Amino acid sequence: QLQLVESGGGLVQPGGSLRLSCAASGFTSDYYRVGWFRQAPGKEREGVSCISSGGGTINYADSVKGRFTISTDNAKNTVYLQMNSLKPEDTAVYYCAAARRNLCVMSSSSYEYWGQGTQVTVSS
Repeated sequence: QLQLVESGGGLVQPGGSLRLSCAASGFTSDYYRVGWFRQAPGKEREGVSCISSGGGTINYADSVKGRFTISTDNAKNTVYLQMNSLKPEDTAVYYCAAARRNLCVMSSSSYEYWGQGTQVTVSS
């Protein structure tokens, strides 16, 4: 059973940075696509970024392009989301998700495994 555990969330001032981690057990990134999603209070879950199995394709939501970077460390079975120039509207619970598929997609229905989420709050 694949398990995902997120960490790295917290409170940060506008303009600050955070790095989220998604540690996976029973997982090899060569066979799974991974996505980062977020859900703010009263809003639907939205895709933030994804990386295809093997890392050949990466996508970002328009709202985070140029500010967020997804990356993997295969030796640690961990996927990261580096978030820079954070804005109050980035406040949400962030989730990582995985699926044993190749293509990088940002539809939550396309992922089978989910972490428990980590809270990111951007506020002065």
